[in-house]
Amino acid sequence: MPPDSRFSRRHGFRPDDAEISIREDAPAGLRAAVLQIAVELGLSWSDLRRVVCRVLRVMPDPNNWSEEPNVREEVDALVQGCEWFRVYDIIEGIHADLRNRPGWAPEFQEQMNDYFREAGIGWQLAGGLIQIRGAESFESSVRTAESLLQESGRNTARGEIHEALVDLSRRPAPDLTGAVHHAMASLECLARDLTGDARATLGDILRRHVGLIPRPLDIAVEKAWGYASERGRHIREGGAPTHEEAELVVGLAATVAVYLVRKFRS
Repeated sequence: MPPDSRFSRRHGFRPDDAEISIREDAPAGLRAAVLQIAVELGLSWSDLRRVVCRVLRVMPDPNNWSEEPNVREEVDALVQGCEWFRVYDIIEGIHADLRNRPGWAPEFQEQMNDYFREAGIGWQLAGGLIQIRGAESFESSVRTAESLLQESGRNTARGEIHEALVDLSRRPAPDLTGAVHHAMASLECLARDLTGDARATLGDILRRHVGLIPRPLDIAVEKAWGYASERGRHIREGGAPTHEEAELVVGLAATVAVYLVRKFRS
């Protein structure tokens, strides 16, 4: 696989991340970029047709046998014509196929993520799976929380924050109530472990253990827990959280979890 020899890559230049404006869509530019990147890395159009047809559950056209232009046009038509969320399935499928070629899968992942950031697309390829992408602060807090919870042996709390991220990443529609519920469940689980108050709710723990979170920040966390109880557990008609609200709760829970793990570790 030839290295990427573009000027910007050689010298470490990259544009600022565009503001995220695309989530439930796969614009024509993205659909084209997926194929361009794969071909530049060395996949043939027949390789791509095999992956795309498998993901979309369609038969390849037996009358198309020449790479150019027949197979290329067939692949392009399939990718440009499928539903938006299938494009992300195809990206995962290409990554999985490239794992059989040493060094190709990480390069594909890196170039796809560069495109996502430059195009303002709110998704990222991580470990071969498409996951939600938020602002840099959101990404940092969630990843750090997952890492610290795992390092400290709090795998249940880590699993809950991971499930919150999975819920935000569901296609074609995210599970926003699930994301809110799992995020605060992670924080509640951690607080129970730290205080030994194994059956208390997070709200009760904050009231009983003054100083666990500095005042008046504890009030904000308690209010967030109350919001999550209403929107993530006891949902009412018309009361579902928005994507922005769900991401806010997940980011907040992750940030507080990082604070608590570090506080009790020191």
